[in-house]
Amino acid sequence: MVSRSRIQARLGDHVSHLAQCRRCPRMQSTPVSGGVVVSDVMLIGQAPGPREPVLQRPFAHTAGRTLFQWFEKFCGISELIVRSTIYFAAVCRCFPGKTPNGGDRVPAPDEVRNCSSWMDEEIEILRPRLIIPVGRLAIARFINCATLVEVIGRKFRVERAQHRFDLIPLPHPSGASPWPKIPPGKQLTERAMRKIAVHPAIAELVDRARWLRRN
Repeated sequence: MVSRSRIQARLGDHVSHLAQCRRCPRMQSTPVSGGVVVSDVMLIGQAPGPREPVLQRPFAHTAGRTLFQWFEKFCGISELIVRSTIYFAAVCRCFPGKTPNGGDRVPAPDEVRNCSSWMDEEIEILRPRLIIPVGRLAIARFINCATLVEVIGRKFRVERAQHRFDLIPLPHPSGASPWPKIPPGKQLTERAMRKIAVHPAIAELVDRARWLRRN
């Protein structure tokens, strides 16, 4: 069994190399990372928005506020605990830029392919017990996602990078879509968060956070 210190060292090297990545010339920022967090849980977003490269952390603006409210409400853990105990990744690590109509540009297939090796290496290093993909672009890296109704609120057993793990998808929490706020999306999102809250990997994080608060 690989020691935690060796995993941390290897993950640290990985994050350092990731920060130097310039594979996609159309991207409008350098990679955004959540840092070297050795964890049994990975949270995978779609791509940074314009604020994340400036603040140098994922989910740093509106979508992040909603996401961390979900974790606080259903899991009882704060944003600080989530960021310090869960490894944050993304389908693409750089801000793609804006479309002509002002929205965030969806990463192109070649950009998704360019970035996929970073995620695969992270899965191989961490061997997580649970992965939480956030948003359809992230969910589709693991399972078919024709509609959110078909996948949100369910737990899947998935294999990637020669490792098997549980997958509990979430809708994207940005204000661009009302789906998580109205039926059936609201109820399915709550069901998904309840499944996340009782997953053994999350339950251990919650127990650790409670122990730290008491001590």
